Amino acid sequence: MNDDYINSIEKTPTLSTKKCKIISFLLKLFLQFTTYIVGLVTLYIYDYFIAIASMLLSYIIVGIIRAKLRNSVIPKSQQEYKYNDKDIADWYTARELCIEIKD
Repeated sequence: MNDDYINSIEKTPTLSTKKCKIISFLLKLFLQFTTYIVGLVTLYIYDYFIAIASMLLSYIIVGIIRAKLRNSVIPKSQQEYKYNDKDIADWYTARELCIEIKD
C-alpha cells in the first residue's frame, strides 16, 4: 500500500478587523517601498555613490526581513510556493499580530 499523498495547500488568511488590515497594509508597504525610500533620502542628503550603496544594502536587509517573516509563519509544507509581499504580510499579521480565537 502506498502512503504517499500531497497535503492540500492552506489559503492565505483573510483578516476581519480593520486594525489587522491596516497593520497588514503597513507591513506590505514597508516590504515593498523601503528600498526606494532609503535610496531617495540618501540621494537627497548625500552623493549618488552613497545612495546606490545604501539602496543595495537596504535591498539585502529587507530581503532578509522578508525571508524571516515568510519562514516564521508560513507552514513548512507550503514554503516552496512563491508568495508576494501582500501574502507574507497577511500571513504574518494573522498568525503573529492579530490572533483571533474562533469558537
